[in-house]
Amino acid sequence: MLKKFFYSQKIAPYVFILPFVITVLLFWVAPISNGVLLSFQDVLKDEWVGTKNYSRLLSDKNFFKAIFNSVKYMIGTLVLLIPFPMLFASLLNSKLMKRSGLFKSIYFLPALTSVVVAGTIFRLMFGEASSSLANQVIGLFGASPIKWLKGVNTSYFALLLIACWRWTGVNILYFLAGLQSIPTDLYEAASIDGASKWQQFKKISVPLIKPTTVYVLTISIYAGLSMFLESYMVFKGNNSPNNIGLTIVGYLYRQGIEKRAMGYACAVGLILLVVVMLINLVQLKITGTFDKEEK
Repeated sequence: MLKKFFYSQKIAPYVFILPFVITVLLFWVAPISNGVLLSFQDVLKDEWVGTKNYSRLLSDKNFFKAIFNSVKYMIGTLVLLIPFPMLFASLLNSKLMKRSGLFKSIYFLPALTSVVVAGTIFRLMFGEASSSLANQVIGLFGASPIKWLKGVNTSYFALLLIACWRWTGVNILYFLAGLQSIPTDLYEAASIDGASKWQQFKKISVPLIKPTTVYVLTISIYAGLSMFLESYMVFKGNNSPNNIGLTIVGYLYRQGIEKRAMGYACAVGLILLVVVMLINLVQLKITGTFDKEEK
């Protein structure tokens, strides 16, 4: 009877998707539901506070600064980590490029490096001493040493540099996979018609790798808004000068772990979830992804 049950054509599909459903319920639906409930409570006092945690968010300047820093960081990574990896991938995909496999390995290597190690190295690179690498470089041009991690723009530059160093190679591989799925006949026909390499890239490559671009854009938005460990390691903790390195996840960590205000931290986490979803829904609508699905 049991064998007949599992071999049934009506039951089998549900058996196959059961592990996925259980995973979603245990690791997605349950934590979010629990987080929603906790966001209306004061966990330490074990009492229901209603919308008090959300009202507190609206009057907390550090919360809005954390959102501003995260959005600013996300925009910077989108500007740098989409067009440039796309161009580099096109160069690697070119027939004129020799030893492309070696370059792929070199570009991807930083992604294998621990964030802790990378953050520590970059903190030393952008140190205040005149002997730090960044100050030595600007010293070659006659500039005085800079306190890189105490300035808004200079610390922002340092964080973006880490992002570019770690993720350029990953995005190159994404775009390279998309480019290699394009039939070479299209490029040959365009070349016969007299199209230049730039025209081929603009009129053939960019439109046909749109699904890859949308995917990279989506994960980059999430990665930008959820950045925390890089900032934590660069500033040697979660307390940067004037909160110039405070991100929304760092603010959540400060409230939930450091101050043990779990209810308030859950409210912050839910706001982050809503912000990420809204931004991604807007970009999916702008890029026409929803329209294609409707058709």
